[in-house]
Amino acid sequence: MGFEGTADCVYAGAGLIVAKITYIEAGGIEHVVDVEAGWSVMQGAVRNGIPGIVAECGGNCACGTCRVYVDARWKEKTGTATDIEEATMDIREDADPRKRLSCQIKVTEELDGLVVRMPASQY
Repeated sequence: MGFEGTADCVYAGAGLIVAKITYIEAGGIEHVVDVEAGWSVMQGAVRNGIPGIVAECGGNCACGTCRVYVDARWKEKTGTATDIEEATMDIREDADPRKRLSCQIKVTEELDGLVVRMPASQY
C-alpha cells in the first residue's frame, strides 16, 4: 500500500492535526477516515479511496462532481457556499439545501466528527 492507504500511520507518527470524517455512500456504507487539517473534504475522500466522490476537476470548483450533503448541525462549522460554488452546483439538478462541494470545505480541527453523505450519482 502507498501513502494513501497508510494515512493513519503517517498521521500518528508525524503528530499532524487530523479530523475524523465519516463519508456515507448513498447506499448507507460508511467510511471513517482521518483527514489532515488543511486538506479539503474532497481530498480526504480521494486520497483514502472513498467511492462516490468523482472530483473530475481535481478540486477547482468547476465540475460539481464532489457534492456531499452536510447535516444542519455542521453547517456553521463548514461555512456557507460562495457564489462560485453555488453556480457550479447549479449545473447539477439537486434541490437538497444541505448540498456543498466537498472541494470547498477545508478540514480543520473543528471538523473532527464531521459526517457527510454522498448523492446516488454525481451526474
